[in-house]
Amino acid sequence: MTRPVAVLRPEPGNSATAARAEALGLTVIRLPLFAVRPVAWTAPDPDIHDALILTSANTIRHGGEALRSMLALPVLAVGERTATMARSAGFDVMATGVADVTALLALAEARGIRRALFVGGRERIPVNSDVIATAITVYGSDALPLARREIEALDGAVALLHSARAAHRLGGLVVDRSRIRLAALSDAILDAAGAGWAGGLAATAPDDGMLLGVARMLAD
Repeated sequence: MTRPVAVLRPEPGNSATAARAEALGLTVIRLPLFAVRPVAWTAPDPDIHDALILTSANTIRHGGEALRSMLALPVLAVGERTATMARSAGFDVMATGVADVTALLALAEARGIRRALFVGGRERIPVNSDVIATAITVYGSDALPLARREIEALDGAVALLHSARAAHRLGGLVVDRSRIRLAALSDAILDAAGAGWAGGLAATAPDDGMLLGVARMLAD
């Protein structure tokens, strides 16, 4: 029996991932765990920074006019989707990481970056790096209320995990982890989910297509 695939990421990414999954012939459960909303912020002086670190397309969506004042800074992005949106917004992308933010920061250091501006979400994995001079929050993810029947519908599914926060929340919602398989966007996200699941695999790069490839294997 083929398992359904549960898409848990916030909109608008939820609809996009669900459509890709359905195009692959997968049965999809659309269940956003969070809603992403902009946070008021003030842009720092771009002249005191030498690069912009972007780890999510949500930064582009919710950064507003303040983010546009950073257009002179070269961008290092996690994942091709984030890089593509940055280019569409007018940024010059100097490098795209194919793993996670830790790998991207190592790449930034190798490129000679020393005073980067990190702009991202309120809920993020803490990182320690001499590369980052300033870190600013421009959006937050608020938990959405879920009915018990919605949570029970995940029984026997493959859950797609796009963030460590989604991994943590899923673990707190379900009663029997042994009935659910996990497909995660990275090893760090898979680790954040903890133990006790029916199985789990991480994509080899932070790419939605690769994640769905993993989900397809787990669904069979």
